[in-house]
Amino acid sequence: MAAKNSLATAIKTVRKARGLSQEAFSDVSSRTYLSTLERGLKSPTLSKLTELCEVMAIHPLTLLTLTYAGDRTANVDRLLAQVQRELALLAEARRA
Repeated sequence: MAAKNSLATAIKTVRKARGLSQEAFSDVSSRTYLSTLERGLKSPTLSKLTELCEVMAIHPLTLLTLTYAGDRTANVDRLLAQVQRELALLAEARRA
């Protein structure tokens, strides 16, 4: 599944899990725009993604993790371990 469609699914999943309607995002987005995101027709900017996550009360990394790993715990654990390794390597390279 393409990341764009996975992001659409992740946004909708989190919104529904939080019990939020599309109208709940009216301070940061129109219902029509949110609908296009949830259908994978558009992709949000990083700043818009941050605003949406604030409404859903989650960290943007949580939404991106759900996007790339799905809701299977093994995939999430594997992805987070990969992120930790990559961050450690980047930190090490910065010190060198």
